[in-house]
Amino acid sequence: MNLKKNILPDKKSRWRTVAVFFIAVITGLGFFMSKEAELVSYMSDSPQACVNCHVMTPVYNSWMHSSHREWANCNDCHVPHNNVFNKYYFKAKDGLFHASVFTLRLEPEVMFMREESQEVVQNNCIRCHVQQVTQTKYDGWIDDHRKNRTERQCWSCHQEVPHGTVHGISTIKNNIAPLPTDSEEAVIPDWLEEQIVDK
Repeated sequence: MNLKKNILPDKKSRWRTVAVFFIAVITGLGFFMSKEAELVSYMSDSPQACVNCHVMTPVYNSWMHSSHREWANCNDCHVPHNNVFNKYYFKAKDGLFHASVFTLRLEPEVMFMREESQEVVQNNCIRCHVQQVTQTKYDGWIDDHRKNRTERQCWSCHQEVPHGTVHGISTIKNNIAPLPTDSEEAVIPDWLEEQIVDK
């Protein structure tokens, strides 16, 4: 009788086996989803990370054709810069919100910033353009110059900067995600390369 007791697995070891199996499955799925979602890319400041979500392609393309492209990336405008903790906390919180909305296909046709994001963008506009905002040379001959520049949102006047005039998801027909531009080799279509070689 004692021999049978030692051979048969007891309830504790069966429970452990099942628990280890499910932990391994959950961990494996977590790593798989992290890889598929390119989770590590969101830790960077690369604008290419934003295009992981196809919904952001028109926004990315409009930024690529703006004057801000040379001076500011997505995080320069859309993430707080007062400290590193706040930056990554905001990125994680905002990113999880976006991911849940996009995954559930609840994104609106035209996207607008939430109030919290508006505050961040406004602070970053002022951070980069502080001289233009606080310039005093106009105070004498333009009524309420300082008040008009500091007590309203920058995009109340500059609404086309940096994402253009139309902000809908389907604004550009057959909009495609951009090719990475950080590679050493030029991206030239085959038909164009043939034309270049022929001449």
